[in-house]
Amino acid sequence: MDRAIRQPLSALGCVSGRFQPFHDDHLSLVRHALGHVRHLIVAITNPDARSLTSIRQSAHRHLPSANPFTWFERLQMIVAALDAEGVARTRFSVVPMPLDAPDTWHAYVPAHAIQFVRVFSDWEREKVRRLEAGGYSTIALEGDPHRRIHAAHLRADMAARRRAWHRQVPVGTRKVLLGMDSDALARRCSIDAGCAQATPDVVEGGR
Repeated sequence: MDRAIRQPLSALGCVSGRFQPFHDDHLSLVRHALGHVRHLIVAITNPDARSLTSIRQSAHRHLPSANPFTWFERLQMIVAALDAEGVARTRFSVVPMPLDAPDTWHAYVPAHAIQFVRVFSDWEREKVRRLEAGGYSTIALEGDPHRRIHAAHLRADMAARRRAWHRQVPVGTRKVLLGMDSDALARRCSIDAGCAQATPDVVEGGR
C-alpha cells in the first residue's frame, strides 16, 4: 500500500498579530503552523502603547480604541486557548514583537523562524513584505475576505453585551474574557464600536 511521504517538520515557526482578542481565525492559523514546525512562537505585534503606530494599509490598527487588551491579557488568552486545544506548553512560546521596531525583531523571534501569514487584504501583503525585508522566510496563505472574522465586530459585541462573540473565539479565550469584570469589558470595548461599522475591511489579519 502506498504511503504519503510526510515532509520533516521545520524547527521553528512564528504566527504574529495584535490578537485583540485572540479568535478562531487566529487559532486556525496557529493549528496550521503547528502542523509544520516543532516549536511555534506566537508573537504579539502591538505589545504596548509605544508600538501603536499608523499604517496606511490598516487605517485604525494603531488606535487605542482598537487595542483594549493588554499584552498580559492577550498572553492569557493565547495560552488558555492552546491549553484547551491540548497543545503542549513545550510546543509554543508567546513573545512581544513590536511591528514598528524591526531592529528588535530578532531579539524576540530568531531569524530562522518561518513566518506564517494569512492574507486577506493589502495590509497582510504589506506585512509579508516587511517580514521578508526583516530577513524572515514567509509562508503566505490566502484567506477568504468574505468569511474572515473581524475583531472590531467582536469588540462591538462585547461593548453592547451581545453574546455573538462567544461563537467566534476559542474556548480558552472565552473563559479569560468571561473572567473579566463585565462592566469594565463593555466600557473598554465601547470606544471601538464605531469602527466595526465604519471600517470592517481594514482590520489587521492578526487583528
